[in-house]
Amino acid sequence: MNSIIYRITGLMFLAVAITVFLLIYLANTQMTDLFQEYVTVQQMEMHRSMMTHMNPGGHGQVVMMGTSEQNFLTSVHQSLIWVGVSLLVAGLAASYALARSITIPLRKVSAAALEIERGNFVQKVPVTSKDEVGSLAVIFNSMAETLDNNSKLRQQFLANIAHELRTPLAVIQGHLEGMIDGIIEPNQKQLTSLHEEAVRLSRLIKDLKDLSLAEVRQLSLEVKEVAVNQTIEQALYMLKPLADEKEITIEQSLMQGLPPITADADRICQIFYNLITNAIRYTANGGQVTVSTGLTKLEEQDWIKVTVADNGPGINTADLPYIFDHFYRGDKSRDRKSGGTGLGLAIVKQLAEIHGGKVQVESTVGKGSSFYVMLPAKVHEKAIISSSVLHSDRVLYTYQDKAN
Repeated sequence: MNSIIYRITGLMFLAVAITVFLLIYLANTQMTDLFQEYVTVQQMEMHRSMMTHMNPGGHGQVVMMGTSEQNFLTSVHQSLIWVGVSLLVAGLAASYALARSITIPLRKVSAAALEIERGNFVQKVPVTSKDEVGSLAVIFNSMAETLDNNSKLRQQFLANIAHELRTPLAVIQGHLEGMIDGIIEPNQKQLTSLHEEAVRLSRLIKDLKDLSLAEVRQLSLEVKEVAVNQTIEQALYMLKPLADEKEITIEQSLMQGLPPITADADRICQIFYNLITNAIRYTANGGQVTVSTGLTKLEEQDWIKVTVADNGPGINTADLPYIFDHFYRGDKSRDRKSGGTGLGLAIVKQLAEIHGGKVQVESTVGKGSSFYVMLPAKVHEKAIISSSVLHSDRVLYTYQDKAN
């Protein structure tokens, strides 16, 4: 009896039954009294008329309903009873149907939820209406799809972690075993190779730790005022040897006078470092990377907009929605060295969101890609544009007032 279907049916049937019984009782009571009064009045009028002509001084008589009147009244009572019974049956059927229309979809949602609890996330419940129950089914299907996607991503994430960790470990283990067995002579080159793999492994573990903490918003931040342009220049200085190695020109267009932001300087630098590293990595030798800053206003909020653009091969449209996912690589054939760990952009997204910002990407295959980092800001100074071009050992700076 705890089932909703029985409770809804019982309550609706009780309401219908009370209504029907009251109607029958009142109708029968009123019908008897009113019909008795009507018959009495009619017979008194007939009797008075007859006495007027036959016996003007006669006394009144008790008026009684005849057989025909009694039969009529009984027939009306029976009709009301049958109507009441019909209403009760119809009310019971209607309430049961209504209860089933509500509870059957809920039972399907409950059964699907039980399967999800058991780990089977591939669940769908039919949407048969547009009411609250139908809305619940739509939300449940969306939740189930999200859980299924998250489960697949988690499995892929764990597989990628195992692969990325196993590769440098295998290299280190192989070289060390070779040195122990005397097959490989421990020289500067071999030790340098081992050191590079150890550094790669350490960086991967650090990135995984930072990413996992950032996703649950538990990454510790040392918040202070940060100058965006100065942080970008710091990242460019660190990456200049990498750009020089590929003879890539790094062009700057930094708006001077940008207000400082409240953030963790190291994390903000990590955002720019990862984006610029990504741009250099996928730009061909002799290409160009452009880094620019500016102010923009969206939804009544002032934002500092940082753009990192390259003229590399670009990103396929089908890959753009997943470009910030863990270990996602649009070009599955590229090697690990050129492709990095696949965590850089995921870390960029999480770090930007932690600071109340967001990151976007636009790309055209064959023309290059542009990554945009939006950080909240409050404008209170006059902005000046600074442009510079870095190429090998040449550094040129020019300044231009924004008002001009």
